Amino acid sequence: MTDGTSAKTVRRSHHWRRDVTELAALFTAVAVADAIANLIGHQPDGPYLLIASAVALAVTAAFHTWWARRHSHAPPPTGTGLPAEGDDGSTLPGHGTGVATTVPVDTPTGTGPAPSPEDTALWRMRTTVRDTPGSLAALCGALARHRVDILTLQTHPLARGTVDEFLLRAPAPLQAQKLSRAISAAGGSSTWIERADTHDLVDAPTRVLGLATRTALDAAELPLALRQLLGRCTIHSLPAVSLTGRATGETTPVEGVLEETVMRLRDPSGGAITIERPYLPFTPTEFARARALVELDARLGPRLPRSEHVLTLPEGNEITVRRADRSDLSAARAMHDRCSERTLRLRYHGPVHDADRYLDHLLSPRFGRTLAVQTASGRLVALGHLLWDGDETEVALLVEDDWQRRGIGSELLSRLVALAVEAGCDSVYAVTQSSNTGMVAAMRALSLPLDYQIEEGTLVITARLDATPVRSLPPYEQAGR
Repeated sequence: MTDGTSAKTVRRSHHWRRDVTELAALFTAVAVADAIANLIGHQPDGPYLLIASAVALAVTAAFHTWWARRHSHAPPPTGTGLPAEGDDGSTLPGHGTGVATTVPVDTPTGTGPAPSPEDTALWRMRTTVRDTPGSLAALCGALARHRVDILTLQTHPLARGTVDEFLLRAPAPLQAQKLSRAISAAGGSSTWIERADTHDLVDAPTRVLGLATRTALDAAELPLALRQLLGRCTIHSLPAVSLTGRATGETTPVEGVLEETVMRLRDPSGGAITIERPYLPFTPTEFARARALVELDARLGPRLPRSEHVLTLPEGNEITVRRADRSDLSAARAMHDRCSERTLRLRYHGPVHDADRYLDHLLSPRFGRTLAVQTASGRLVALGHLLWDGDETEVALLVEDDWQRRGIGSELLSRLVALAVEAGCDSVYAVTQSSNTGMVAAMRALSLPLDYQIEEGTLVITARLDATPVRSLPPYEQAGR
């Protein structure tokens, strides 16, 4: 039997007893009235007394009916913001009482009426508490007093203490500083709070499984998956061999290394992956999750989703845009041989004879995503790179001389920016020469806010992606088919 059914049964039983009582009182009143009528009816003023009594009885009945309708059918009083009490005066388990309960999403854990969604804000909070009974209850009580709802909770055990990570829905006027002070007073330390959004409403297991799926489909997703798993952090992939062919000495134990705000993991393609988060130390739980993603990438080996999109140029020629990787190395070198020195110099900003050395790095999915343009005969005529540069993202283009001024560069750039938006990047930047009018025109054609920095002839153009995206990729390219 549900709680609602029990409440209805109790109310029906209460009304039935009251009706029987009122009916018995009515019969008693009639009997008394009859006795009085017989007593005074034979006296000289008897009829007048009976009429006066009837009027008084009618008035009393009318007042009783009005009073009953006003109070017996009134809705139950709203909560007063105090914990519920049992028959013996003890506090019943519930929100804000310090008793461990399972709270579903959107259920208020604070006291008083819950604020509407329009008047709330989402926060992510992490704090360290002592590993003693009642420490979590104290935190929940502090949040309840400020009418804060706990949507999700994760615990990260440490050698001493426990890190509790919350997703909270709080009243909009509540400031982070006030919430932090309340948590400190309840026993929390090293408290960190930042705004969250609706994407954080996904629970941790579901989010980790989604990141694992993306990593399994595309090797280029590993750095992005690590960034989404660990929040705002800087990720560097350090190769074991430099562009000049020398050993860099970047080696990491198989089990990885965790040092407070820095973790180092062995890169399956060679070298090391370094992840830094200065504002918040990593926990052993986060380290284990990151290492599991890297191990998954290593077991699956090199992989790339094969996607092709055929476009028709204004003159009628058809070209194919697709993802590229290290298997296209020889075709990319052949394209270099057909490019002029000026084109290679504008792209690589250095000696032309070193251009081939960059290709192995640029075509590696570990360092970003590459789009290739090939003709109907299969010749590679253009490359577009989206490169993960720590916590920033770079775009770069190279179009063979005979295929320039046909819109290929703009097409590649818009697709690379769409990939950056899909990956959750805030901005992309391009490094070129101030004389490269083609690249400048392609960036301006994005219709995004642009920032320009010029230093000694080098031009850095940054496009902010928080504005409306240029356009979305076709569904089949987003799915990786």
